[in-house]
Amino acid sequence: MSAAIADVCAALGVAPSPAQLDQLSAYLALLQRWNATYNLTAVRDPAQMLTHHLADCLAVVGPVRARLGDRAARVLDVGSGGGLPGAVLAIMLPTLDVTCVDTVGKKAAFVRQVAAELPLRRLHGEHARVETMQGLGFDLVVSRAFASLADFTRLTRDRLASGGVWMAMKGRHPVEELAGLPADVEVFHVEPLVVPGLDAERCLVWMRPAPAPGG
Repeated sequence: MSAAIADVCAALGVAPSPAQLDQLSAYLALLQRWNATYNLTAVRDPAQMLTHHLADCLAVVGPVRARLGDRAARVLDVGSGGGLPGAVLAIMLPTLDVTCVDTVGKKAAFVRQVAAELPLRRLHGEHARVETMQGLGFDLVVSRAFASLADFTRLTRDRLASGGVWMAMKGRHPVEELAGLPADVEVFHVEPLVVPGLDAERCLVWMRPAPAPGG
């Protein structure tokens, strides 16, 4: 599986170290093992897990790095499930401090297990509703198949740090969802993605709070 993961990374222009490649392989193996008991994802086939989950999340590594650079930014992955994309970002961008939040306890527990086994000291799993979380704000709030753009931004606005942005992983260009955003959310980029081995449209929707009128 390591060779297949390396091929995906090469196609995306991502260059994992040998240690990161081992971590990606170990993460996929853990996801497969835990999924048999805890039903973390409906995808069961290992080859489909590679394309539909790991490759899909590796495709956002470049855009996130371009946005955040190598600084020690704080990232919140909302409705993270089995750590997608949070765990992948924590592996590939080790300067990030990544919190994966999910309302399902076993999914948060899996992320904590991943953090302990790989090990990833900057990866955290939290069992909570995102709107009730406490603590410092996040520089980047991400979601993958969590909610509509309007609900995603509404539920997580209080989690953004000053200057923070949202990044939503979507399939095809979400025209109706974009039209449904409130006036106080600004879409500053819709970025098309190509996922190796996946014959489906993908894009990233980048958003931030809109400036106050007259501000």
